[in-house]
Amino acid sequence: MTCGERRFVVVLAGTAEYMEDDMDPILEELKKNGRESAANLAKMLGMTEEEVHRKVEGYKAAGVIRGFKAILNPNKIETTDVHAVIGLKIRPSKGSGFGDLAAQIARFKEVDSCYLMSGGYDLLLFVTGRSLQEVAHFVAADLSTLDGVLSTATHFMLRTYKEQGVNMEDAAADDARLSVSP
Repeated sequence: MTCGERRFVVVLAGTAEYMEDDMDPILEELKKNGRESAANLAKMLGMTEEEVHRKVEGYKAAGVIRGFKAILNPNKIETTDVHAVIGLKIRPSKGSGFGDLAAQIARFKEVDSCYLMSGGYDLLLFVTGRSLQEVAHFVAADLSTLDGVLSTATHFMLRTYKEQGVNMEDAAADDARLSVSP
C-alpha cells in the first residue's frame, strides 16, 4: 500500500433484527470493502441495485451500519498523535452494572473505542491524544477521578503492524499466508 492509498472498513453494530446465524452477504462484502458500489454488490450477489440500496439504507437506519472509515497507515503519514490502550478496573453500579460508567467514559473525545472485557480488566479503551502529556493528563484528571474507576493501566502504542485486518508493513502481505512447515 502506498502513502496515498486508503482502505475502508464498515463499522457494524449487531442487532437481533438484522443479525441472525449467518451475516447478510451485503454486510460481508461491505466489511471487506466499504466503498463497493451498489451496482457491483448487486452483480456479485445476484440482486437488483434497488434491493441493495434498500437493504443498506435499512441497515443505516437501524444502526447496524454505523459509518465508513478509511484505515490509514500511521507509519506513512506525518502526525504527532499518540495512541494508547488503557485497561480499567471499575466498580459496577446497582441496576446498570458496567453500562452507565462505560457509556460515560465512551463519550470522552479522547476515547476512540471502549470494550467490556473478561480477564484482568473490566474495560479496554483505545485513546488518542496530541501528545504523551495530553494522554497522561486525560488518564490522571479525567479517567482516574471518575466515581467507580478503581485503577488504570496505560500502554502507549509505538508502531502499527496491522490495523483491523490490514497489514501496514507490506500490501502484498494482506493476501499472503504464513507458510506451514511439516
